[in-house]
This record gives sequence, C-alpha cells and structure tokens, in this order.
Amino acid sequence: MRGQLLRAEPDAGEPASSRSEPDLTHHGDAEATPGLVDLAVNVRRDPMPDWLADPVVGALADLAAYPDPGPARAAVAARHGRPPEEVLLTAGAAEGFVLIARALSGVRRPVVVHPQFTEPEAALRAAGHAVERLLLDDADDFRLDPARVPADADLVMVGNPTNPTSVLHPAADLAALARPGRVLVVDEAFADTTGAPGVDGEPESLAGRRDLPGLVVVRSLTKTWGLAGLRIGYLLGEAALLDRFAAGQPLWAVSTPALAAATAVAAPTAVAAERAIAARLAADRDHLVARLSALPGVRVAGRPASAFVLVHLAGADRVRETLRGRGWAVRRGDTFPGLGPDWVRIAVRDPATTDAFIEVLAEILEA
Repeated sequence: MRGQLLRAEPDAGEPASSRSEPDLTHHGDAEATPGLVDLAVNVRRDPMPDWLADPVVGALADLAAYPDPGPARAAVAARHGRPPEEVLLTAGAAEGFVLIARALSGVRRPVVVHPQFTEPEAALRAAGHAVERLLLDDADDFRLDPARVPADADLVMVGNPTNPTSVLHPAADLAALARPGRVLVVDEAFADTTGAPGVDGEPESLAGRRDLPGLVVVRSLTKTWGLAGLRIGYLLGEAALLDRFAAGQPLWAVSTPALAAATAVAAPTAVAAERAIAARLAADRDHLVARLSALPGVRVAGRPASAFVLVHLAGADRVRETLRGRGWAVRRGDTFPGLGPDWVRIAVRDPATTDAFIEVLAEILEA
C-alpha cells in the first residue's frame, strides 16, 4: 500500500486563487447552477414521504418556543443503541467539524486522510491547526492502510464511505486507528447509502461502537432525505468528549423543524425506508458504472459504494466545461487534495438520467 504525508499550514486568510493549494471551500452546489441537470451534488431529490414532511411542516406551528433537542436526541440515541448523552445534534455535519476543530485546540499532530470531504481540514485550518495530509493512492483504489497513519497522530479524520472516492473502508481498519490519547473522527455522512440487496444494515459503520477510545462518528441527515437546506446532523461519541464540543456550540443551534426531522428519520419506519433506498441506489450505481466503463478513456476509480462515483478522464476539466455548455453539471475533482484536473465526481441518478448523460458524454468524447 502506498500513501503520502504532506503538511498543510493553517489558512492565513489569503484567497485560494493566490495559493497553490486546492480550494477547500469549493463544493458541488457551486457547480449545480440553475438550468443544469445536477450530477454535482450528492443530495437525493425525491419528494419527502408524508411521515417526514408532516412533522417538519407541523413544527412551524411551534416556532414561538425555543427548540427542545431532548426528544430528537433520545430518538437518535435509540437508533444507534447509545444513551442520549452520547449524541450531540448539530446544524448539519459541517457544524460538527467546526466544533471539533475549535474544541481540540491542544492537539499536536492532526492528520486528515485524503482525498475526502474538505470541510474537516478547512475547519481545522481555520482554527489554527497545522494539518498533515495522508494522501491515498489511486493505484490502491484509494484504500487506507492503517499502518500509514503516524503512531503519534493525536487527531485523525477520515470519511467512510469517503467523498469523493466512494470507497468504503473496512470497519476493522478504522477501528484499528482508535487508541487512548487520540481522537478518531469518522465522517459517516453517506453511511446510509452503502446498503445493498443481501447486506444487513450499514456495512462497516462504527456508529454503534462504544468500546473504541476517542471515537467520534459524524452523521448527516441531509443526503438521503434531501434536507440540505434544513441543516441537521449529529455526532456520536463518549459523553465527556461531546461535552467539550457542545461547550462551543451556540444556544439553540438546531431549529425546531430540524429537530422534528431528526426524530422522524431515527424511527424504525425511516430506517427501513433507508434500506430500500440504498438497495435501489446500488442497482442505479451499477448501471452508471457499467455505462461509464464502456466509454473509451473513462475509468471509474475503485469499487464505488455510495451515491457517487469518482472518474478519471484525461482532460476532465475541459470535458466538464463542455458538459456545462450541454446542460449537465458534474463535480470538479481538482479541489480535493490528492486529485487533479483529470478527475470528476458524478452523482448516481436513475437509469434514464444516466443514459441521457452518457449519450451526451459519449458525443463530447468522440468530437
């Protein structure tokens, strides 16, 4: 297994355009401008079911009262087999990363495994941390060898499944990184997308593990249920550690409608629905991978396990711009540390959308 450790200094406030660094603040929503078919954002767009929409809309009648996180916290805790004090509700996963970065000001050697979602490193750098990047190798399908993580790293951040690579690391490999004196942050924002027919639950998730010292699992409710605009997520971990994060959180950080959504999505009905959605997603993903793999010069990285795939294509930056001119948005890859202009991330959509996209992409590649 290969990998590379690089030091990324704290953000000094200079604009990204003046640095050789990837723009950590760039996200897929910047690509999905109105009028384009959106394959850049990994949020499911289907209408909300009544069992979710009704409590969210109903919560609007209670906006005169301050939010009460207690019921939602208890519901999320029950879903993961934890006591409520091991749950911290947040305004999306992004707030969780900020709370972690600010609370852990005393860490000496933070390591972020890349390519991955850039907000964890951005939050660390904004809080003044000098971050080391462990860059995983395309030749190894971007899989993590736990031995590559420095033994004295006292904060390690890794995604599972990882955005943008769609790699699902074995839970045992991630669990091997936990140890006394280290905080291990596992971003499981897309964990509910990893199920498949014949697969029980969320394979490789650590959300229910209470025996691993320093483990913090970050979860998001915005992806599968299309709640990005509502901002709801949570952290799971040791109560004492979550108390440190909560100390830096504003009062009433999570709105009443978002709390209603968290309660609904933690219910058994929602979990069963997630499993069914993940099974359909697996079939749609297989269709996308098969169609992409049939195109000359297009290579899908590794074995995708989530709601998106990472694609290598020579001149992908130019192809991406041409796709925009034809009405399609895909996610650029060069803003992720460890990737470059020959990479794009493509969201999994229904087969009809995929087929229409492949037709346009094939025409561009043949031109």
